[in-house]
Amino acid sequence: MGIRLRVTEIFHSLQGESRSVGWPTVFVRLTGCPLRCRWCDTAYAFQGGERMDLEQILARVAAAGARHVTVTGGEPLAQPGCLELLERLCDAGHEVSLETSGALDIGEVDARVSRVMDLKPPGSGESGRNRYANIDCLRPRDQVKFVIADEADYQWSRARLREYDLDSRCEVLFSPVAGSLEPATLAEWILRDRLPVRFQLQLHKILWGDEAGR
Repeated sequence: MGIRLRVTEIFHSLQGESRSVGWPTVFVRLTGCPLRCRWCDTAYAFQGGERMDLEQILARVAAAGARHVTVTGGEPLAQPGCLELLERLCDAGHEVSLETSGALDIGEVDARVSRVMDLKPPGSGESGRNRYANIDCLRPRDQVKFVIADEADYQWSRARLREYDLDSRCEVLFSPVAGSLEPATLAEWILRDRLPVRFQLQLHKILWGDEAGR
């Protein structure tokens, strides 16, 4: 038997976050996650899903006709077969990104993949799961993302940015938790402190609200 993965959904939309925001993108959302962040908006991907082999997934991705592909979750690296999926997507000529919680080892991910890795602030309830050894694996094509719920989260994120000199390693993203922190407030803090980070909002939520699978 070949590699099979549990897949919650595969859909074609605009990328709502990260460096490739706005690009038509195929999303492959794998099922399962060992974390339970308080602000998670994809809890529907924690369980269930359809068992699919790599050829089925690749065929669905190809049918959408998009150059950009994002593998997300849940936590996609919780399924070991994710590594081969990422490699096969790169081999097929796609621009591939991986959205990962930062709790699992990113060191074995194909070097062609852009890894978008969270560092979880205390407001997430999962800051103790951050795998700081991943920071040494980061490359310029990767991104580190902080999703910030309040001023305490901001101060924590600012401290990690400086402690690990993150902006010298890769691009750093600061994003407000929708409904918890006013975007303008976070923008003002970033400007006040002259942080070398990219502020971002979730484009898909601006366009379509909280609809899943868009």
